[in-house]
Amino acid sequence: MTRAFIFPGQGSQQVGMGKALAEAFAPARQTFEEVDDALSQKLSRLMWEGPEADLTLTENAQPAIMAASMAIVRTLQRDGGLDVGRHARLVAGHSLGEYTALCAAGAFTLSDAARLLKTRGRAMQAAVPVGEGAMSALLGAEIDLAEAAAKEAVACAPPTEENPVCVVANDNAPGQVVISGTTAAVERAGEIARAKGAKRAMMLNVSAPFHSPLMQPAADRMREALAAVAIRPPAAPVVANVTAGEIHEPETIRKLLVEQITGRVRWRESVLSFRHLGAGTTVEFGGNKVLTGMVKRTDRELETITLDTPSDIEAFAKKL
Repeated sequence: MTRAFIFPGQGSQQVGMGKALAEAFAPARQTFEEVDDALSQKLSRLMWEGPEADLTLTENAQPAIMAASMAIVRTLQRDGGLDVGRHARLVAGHSLGEYTALCAAGAFTLSDAARLLKTRGRAMQAAVPVGEGAMSALLGAEIDLAEAAAKEAVACAPPTEENPVCVVANDNAPGQVVISGTTAAVERAGEIARAKGAKRAMMLNVSAPFHSPLMQPAADRMREALAAVAIRPPAAPVVANVTAGEIHEPETIRKLLVEQITGRVRWRESVLSFRHLGAGTTVEFGGNKVLTGMVKRTDRELETITLDTPSDIEAFAKKL
């Protein structure tokens, strides 16, 4: 099969997410109930009713986004005959979405995925004191420009600035690169990037400098958490964030998920690999078309399908 199943990352959450699915499909309701039970938390109520500030917290947003995507997967599996191994050439997810991709492909149980993402969110939030780290989106910047600006921002730090850090965190699509690190270095890199030709450097409203070396304490915590969880070979290969290559061996999956915490999300490279790996269509499970937009900017020859509403799901089930 020539489909790539793709799963969104943080930032796609919104109050009301998943509610229409739960009202329309019993497997979706059961998915949310299972996640609530795994976390001993009424996450579904937070997803549907808010408050938005609580839903946006990393420790809530990560399992919530996974649950919404998996509600679509489970509905299609139980009501539409979806078989990930048969209907997808590969799976991939953006940052936390890699956990969803692995869950969809059967490498993780739903309960384990929920608990891992809860732990991941808490660990990432706790890794760096609020205010000491930042992220910035460099719009209109290609990857070479972003890498050069990040490197220069560290090299030209004043002597009074202790341990400056700035790296490319997310290579999302052509002209859309996110940098991460210590606040002063990230701000400086944005100025350098604009001087080099980037259209804009936009500081992001995030609580920590994700996908940077500053996340090492979170990586150490996730190494412990992942060591305690069974990982099965996925039904379809996973294109890993940190390598943009196919993986399917459980211990490799475990290792790269740890590296992903401090490493770059190579989403542009991952998308470019899809057609070479035999996938001609991407299917985004939830996420309000965020990843689909990145796909279209990266490879216009890929066909795209988005699954957000009950009618989307019913239409896609007819194509399986």
